[in-house]
Amino acid sequence: MAIINNVTEVLHRIRARLYPNYLHGVEGAFIARTDDEASLSIEQVCAALKNRGGFTGNYKDLVEYVRQFFDEAAYQLCDGFSVNTGYFSLHPRIGGTWQNEIEHYDPVKHPVRFSFRALKPLRDLASHIEVLIEGVAETAGFIAEITDVTTEAVNETLTPGGMFALAGHKIKITGDHGDCGVYFVNAAAATERVQVTGHLADNTAGRIVGIIPALAAGQWQVEAVTQYSGSGSTSLKNPRTIRPAFVLTVA
Repeated sequence: MAIINNVTEVLHRIRARLYPNYLHGVEGAFIARTDDEASLSIEQVCAALKNRGGFTGNYKDLVEYVRQFFDEAAYQLCDGFSVNTGYFSLHPRIGGTWQNEIEHYDPVKHPVRFSFRALKPLRDLASHIEVLIEGVAETAGFIAEITDVTTEAVNETLTPGGMFALAGHKIKITGDHGDCGVYFVNAAAATERVQVTGHLADNTAGRIVGIIPALAAGQWQVEAVTQYSGSGSTSLKNPRTIRPAFVLTVA
């Protein structure tokens, strides 16, 4: 881990591109999105700690210990405890409302959610990040963000059976090709694609709202396949696939 001293210096760099701003209620012509690399696994972070961070212990033991820590942290979270890692904290919370004091808990109406909170050491590190803008991104079509309506998390979680809301540019699902639709793709096995079925509550160039299908626990990406060209009267000859780099978690 980089050391922060009293002299302001650049210790980390994040690369980003500019996208036209189509988000509701957000001012400005462009928004920046990171050029996301692949999501790092526990094994990859531990390898970096070994190769870059100078860890001198056994790599396999390190991976196993980290896995055990997260398994126990998840267990404690599910028992109602918050977990403070020093850089961020995780907190269980209960959603929904009760009509009266005798109403029973309903896991659908009162979903248990988990929130992430950056702590001061991580916020201090953020002040030493330089953001490198690498120009305007290709805007033939992109997904800027997906909101898990159940948890209100953005680009983080998916709740099967709950609603999702996509925001982006030229994402409207249209066309007569059989592949057109919204899919969730298993990040570990790209051949596993689950299509969103049923009516899309919103289906416009900038916003799509639908129901998250039954997905197994793990890491998923959202994908829109469409022949939308930007014109209501003209469709693309072949469908194009829009898949953002961010990875979403199904608990």
